[in-house]
Amino acid sequence: MSNHSYPSFYGKTLITFIVAASVVGLFLVGSANYVLESTNDMEFCISCHSMQTNYEEYKETIHFKNASGVQATCADCHVPKPLGPKLLAKLLAAKDVMHEILGTIDSKEKFEKHRWSMANAVWQKMKANDSRECRTCHTTAAMDFSEQDKTAAKKHKKATENGKTCIDCHRGIAHEEPDEPDEEMH
Repeated sequence: MSNHSYPSFYGKTLITFIVAASVVGLFLVGSANYVLESTNDMEFCISCHSMQTNYEEYKETIHFKNASGVQATCADCHVPKPLGPKLLAKLLAAKDVMHEILGTIDSKEKFEKHRWSMANAVWQKMKANDSRECRTCHTTAAMDFSEQDKTAAKKHKKATENGKTCIDCHRGIAHEEPDEPDEEMH
């Protein structure tokens, strides 16, 4: 008689379940990552009619075309890199898709009507997260102040000292800054 012990039926079942669950889990994570990455593609972002205005504005900025050839795309500025904030951003972006489908922002005129509130929502988010997406490319620690003009260097140093973030000064850097609406008189 051999001294080898073989897994019982329950042990084999448990091992089979763990392997199957791992395979299914990897498939789901891979699928979710594929969907997340697909929705980060610039062509996906500008496929909505309401994003055409934003895209045309963006094409006129240094984030689109510059001497170094480095291009920041929609996702670089609007989608966080860490998974948790990325998932939250995707869930919140679903409302923009919903408003496109419902026709709330499906024309330039309708988009412009809501532009101030939409821009403010983005600015508030960027203020709250210390302009996290800007900082994936731009950090004051990596800035060469001697290469900046005197005014910019002074303002960047002062902003850092005063706890300001990129969006405090750089609104309208990739899209036109909307005019604040006139207050309605009651």
